[in-house]
Amino acid sequence: MQDNYRHQGMRKRLIAEIERKGIHHPKVLEVMSKIPRHFFMDRGFEDWAYKDVAFPIGEEQTISQPYTVAYQTQLLEIQPKDRILEIGTGSGYQAAVLFDMGAKVYTIERQEKLFVRTEALLKRLGYGRIRTFLGDGFAGLQRFAPFDKILLTAAPEGIPGALLDQLDNNGILVTPIGETGKTQQMVRVTKVNGSFEMEKLDYFQFVPMLKGVQR
Repeated sequence: MQDNYRHQGMRKRLIAEIERKGIHHPKVLEVMSKIPRHFFMDRGFEDWAYKDVAFPIGEEQTISQPYTVAYQTQLLEIQPKDRILEIGTGSGYQAAVLFDMGAKVYTIERQEKLFVRTEALLKRLGYGRIRTFLGDGFAGLQRFAPFDKILLTAAPEGIPGALLDQLDNNGILVTPIGETGKTQQMVRVTKVNGSFEMEKLDYFQFVPMLKGVQR
């Protein structure tokens, strides 16, 4: 895999574009400017890697739009060594961004073929310390809870109770919520002394969050 001057130039233009759209967190912009997004996509689609669009990665899943990745990451307010649970590993790109932000990342994928492929890719790219799991995101990872932050990269119709239970006090959960096939609203939930404070934010379009494991 190569990350040449052309790739770096396209990435620089992409970061400038998402900054124009309202992403101003310096660490988010710095991290995303250094990660070769084309490494997380099939060869032959390198130009698409640096367009601000989502793109199919197989198994009816997509690699999220770069702006969406930046938007969700910014909302998490990541601190060094935060324990973050990601629901929906997908291509592994978002997990890599979280890791390079300084977090300890635990990520769950329900599609076995995608899980196997992405787990191998992350190790090959030097992200072996990201802990990957094949499982049902609705159940979370109780044995590793509580988490400082929880990020959902697929849209449930409502926030799974198990994930709220696994959020530490003063923790933040970020997820889109809404019906399949429609736009979904991004929400940020903060746990304060056992209660949950919800902020309703902008609208996006995500793949639906599904139960179970697809083998």
